[in-house]
Amino acid sequence: MLTEKFYEVLNHEGVVSIVSWGTEEAHVTCTWNSYLVVTDDERILIPAAGMHSTENDVNSNNKVKVTLGAREVMGHNNYQGTGFQVGGTANFLTTGPDFTMMKEKYPFLNRVLEITVTSAKQLL
Repeated sequence: MLTEKFYEVLNHEGVVSIVSWGTEEAHVTCTWNSYLVVTDDERILIPAAGMHSTENDVNSNNKVKVTLGAREVMGHNNYQGTGFQVGGTANFLTTGPDFTMMKEKYPFLNRVLEITVTSAKQLL
């Protein structure tokens, strides 16, 4: 589901927005492209040190939307820059092999936001 262009975007720094919504209005938090780790089965792992509002939302509604992009990657119709919107279901990990791998890579985390991708669309 994740294209070569998506992985090319991850090779450049850019802002990642994570949108969650529980029983109240939508919540947005941000991280960086360089913090996203994509597993062989295309789950996205993101180190979490804060993200408490996101976790509260996920506990009542596990759907999330993520946007990311990079100006350095050519988009549709020779447009300079491209971005993606990814939909998925989220979970916070505190144990297990994915948590351990991420903790070694990002010692500051205390949880890992795991997103199981259900859709991915190139926007630009």
